[in-house]
Amino acid sequence: MVLIAATVCTKNGKVILSRQFVDMTKARIEGLLAAFPKLMTAGKQHTYVETDSVRYVYQPMEKLYMLLITTKASNILEDLETLRLFSKVIPEYSHSLDEKEIVENAFNLIFAFDEIVALGYRESVNLAQIKTFVEMDSHEEKVYQAVRQTQEREARQKMREKAKELQRQRMEASKRGGPSASMGGRSGGFSSDSFGSSGISSSSGGGGIGGGGGAPSIELDMKPVASKASVQKPASRNALKLGGKSKDVDSFVDQLKSEGEKIVNLTPAAGGAGGGASSASSSAVAKAAAISADIHRESVHLKIEDKLVVRLGRDGGVQQLENSGLLTLRITDESLGRILLKLSNNETQGLQLQTHPNVDKELFKTRSIIGLKNLAKPFPLNTDVGVLKWRFVSQDEAAIPLTINCWPSDNGEGGCDVNIEYELEASHLELQDVTILIPLPMNVQPTVGEYDGTFNFDARKHVLQWQIPIIDAANKLGSMEFSCNASIPGDFFPLQVSFVSKTTYAGINALDVVQVDGEASVKYSSESILIVEKYEIV
Repeated sequence: MVLIAATVCTKNGKVILSRQFVDMTKARIEGLLAAFPKLMTAGKQHTYVETDSVRYVYQPMEKLYMLLITTKASNILEDLETLRLFSKVIPEYSHSLDEKEIVENAFNLIFAFDEIVALGYRESVNLAQIKTFVEMDSHEEKVYQAVRQTQEREARQKMREKAKELQRQRMEASKRGGPSASMGGRSGGFSSDSFGSSGISSSSGGGGIGGGGGAPSIELDMKPVASKASVQKPASRNALKLGGKSKDVDSFVDQLKSEGEKIVNLTPAAGGAGGGASSASSSAVAKAAAISADIHRESVHLKIEDKLVVRLGRDGGVQQLENSGLLTLRITDESLGRILLKLSNNETQGLQLQTHPNVDKELFKTRSIIGLKNLAKPFPLNTDVGVLKWRFVSQDEAAIPLTINCWPSDNGEGGCDVNIEYELEASHLELQDVTILIPLPMNVQPTVGEYDGTFNFDARKHVLQWQIPIIDAANKLGSMEFSCNASIPGDFFPLQVSFVSKTTYAGINALDVVQVDGEASVKYSSESILIVEKYEIV
């Protein structure tokens, strides 16, 4: 048997993909392919035609033909067996039998064709061997990748330790530089004298109760303010420069960048001891911003922002579960500056709560009311003032808001059958735009069976995106089933989960806002948002 070429063409004779196996001019091959549709005769049952020099053996595949061009001296039975193998290879690398899919997967198909035929002669291979050869799986490569990932993890750990050391040095330098009281988070701090617009400074205070920057700091001097210039205090010469980095850190970060690692800027923003902006993913931030933009804001506006970091084991157990949040207050009407916030603290898991230093802690502990120590003074105007923050850390599986069980099993044919199910454990939450990203082996097309919601296969990123519009108490369960060829159970981890919610995990909500004098209710607006910074099953 001498096989001249293997071709995928339309029934009109248009060549989509062709692979030549013997030394022959391009004009000769094009002439043979152009002659094929003219030799086709309607009504005949056989699937081959012959000319004086070659034989065309073909098999219909929906709107296409799988065509082999062989010499007339070749064995027709071997030709037909080879044709059947070629016909089995096409669906393995092309999701559907149309022209667009064939073109998109042309290189994978050509690689597979080369495994079937070498120099015009059929190789003794089956479909499973072809897939293995094309995949080019290497144990040595896996070992190398595992060692490299370990080195990268160690480098990232060293980078985090170095960043923490720099942060501690900055905090110590800030304490030595001056005793200004400040409040971190989204707003700046405020001192113990008075809350007037003349006390607003554009620089963030040091120390405080940490968190990302973003809103201006509020400093109030014990002396009367003469001008705007007198409000801004010169930085202490002994303080550590926030933008500065040591030579060791620069070289270490450059080394990580040269290895392809994405480096996040660790220099804290000017806004509190915690410094730095939120590390939430851009998609979660965009969804949260869209939700926030739809909310009507009154002269008194409350914002409760909750963040989750969850890392779960594939066989169960909690590796990391951390919840942090911040309650901010914004007042735009000067007549409503002296107010009290009545909160409903429905959490039962033991949050670590911390109020701003200028907030009356005893009033909050006994009555869950946010008010200033000096009730005669108003809150700052036209700025986001953080008044309460919280943190919760647990290793208890009962605290997991959304459990996801991924169960891949070997199907005995070199692939895996995968069952994934989710269940909402925190019934008070309403999760929106839930996306579960499932990693897949390279060049493997999943076959999805039953599923809730919608799904999308991203061939470029090798992930299966499972999307559920909403998960709540009425729709708390869901599942998906799919199968993958040429895979092992470990290929489907880690799973990444993202969602947003208008209900907080911590269970802290505003009941009412009243004036200090007479406790008359004040019209206010509020928004609550839960953002996932990281949620993964490893």
